[in-house]
Amino acid sequence: MPEETFVIVGASLAGAKAAETLREEGFGGRIVLMGEEIERPYERPPLSKGFLLGQEPRDKAHVHPADWYEKHDVELRLGTAAGRIDRAAKQVWPVSGEPVGYDRLLLTTGASPRHLDVPGSKLQGIHYLRSMGDSAQLREAIAHGGRRVVVAGAGWIGLETAAAARTYRNDVTLIEPEPTPLHGVVGPEVGEIFAGLHREHGVDLRLDQGVAGFWGAGQVSAVVTSGGAEIPADVVIVGIGVKPNMALAEEAGLDVSDGILVDESMRTSDPDIFAAGDVAAAYHPLLGRRIRVEHWANALDGGPAAARAMLGRDVSYDKIPYFFSDQYDMGMEMAGTSAPGEYDEVVFRGDREGMEFIAFWLAGGRVVAGMNVNVWDVTDDIQALIRAGREVDRDRLTDAKVPLTEV
Repeated sequence: MPEETFVIVGASLAGAKAAETLREEGFGGRIVLMGEEIERPYERPPLSKGFLLGQEPRDKAHVHPADWYEKHDVELRLGTAAGRIDRAAKQVWPVSGEPVGYDRLLLTTGASPRHLDVPGSKLQGIHYLRSMGDSAQLREAIAHGGRRVVVAGAGWIGLETAAAARTYRNDVTLIEPEPTPLHGVVGPEVGEIFAGLHREHGVDLRLDQGVAGFWGAGQVSAVVTSGGAEIPADVVIVGIGVKPNMALAEEAGLDVSDGILVDESMRTSDPDIFAAGDVAAAYHPLLGRRIRVEHWANALDGGPAAARAMLGRDVSYDKIPYFFSDQYDMGMEMAGTSAPGEYDEVVFRGDREGMEFIAFWLAGGRVVAGMNVNVWDVTDDIQALIRAGREVDRDRLTDAKVPLTEV
């Protein structure tokens, strides 16, 4: 039989781990991994954490050593954006160059930052964070300290970059249209805890306000809020969420809706095309619905799951969503889903004031999410409670003397 060709569009963590898994699982055919960036595949968490803070070298973020791709016979095509997919001919056409035929195709095209469309949004000094280059430019802008930094958006990226800017001894103002940070992610109870954390570290929080525009003569010099305030700014960081890069799939006629729709085996509406990572809205067998997860662990695990499915393995991708964050001297891990509407109440065990606690989100008495803050080695136990899907004893859950394994 002729050698099969598997093409992966998106030289990302998900794409690189998929290529790795294909070789580990014994696939001997041709693997083409193409990506728009000129940087070889890397992990994104360091961009708002260790690399941004100057604590980790650039190379530490890379998924594989530079020679890994050649050693494993993976054709790594960097600086190669995919222009269109011809499903009938089973070909991927780069924006420039000859088409590449495929037997199976995996889309790991990720997501892009949402941009503010307000007056002055094209001024210099306004930063968005998605790529290694973005992080390097932002670090140069804030690393010397003494700058007036305004962060638009108090989601995870906004909070982590605000913490980095304060660590570098800049003046930081954080603007957020919701009443608390992370309001649409974890709700007001835990959002208020993060508000307190940043206030304690000198961040000026402007909540219930959005960004109406920017002032400046070429270079940004002020941010205008929806309340009419003018906040002086030398550097602006915009972190208002991302949108999935699904245009390639949509133009090819694949089913999309806030992401490329895939089943639990990461297969799209075309049986020979798969999707994984930030761009995939995957059916989750445990939750009974589709979710699109933008976090590192989903790329790390989802790419290999898609690779196995491409090989014809029986795959049911049911990983509990997982996330971690580091801000100042606070470290946290989170498992599950906790958006408003998905839970009835939040309960705590441990010392909230001392920032050593676990928060649990409950729906009908069942644990649907948990966040451990400066408490370690409990993630597996939290995930087990979520996976069990049964009512828990609230008093035992909140009693730090009772091991989670006995709740």
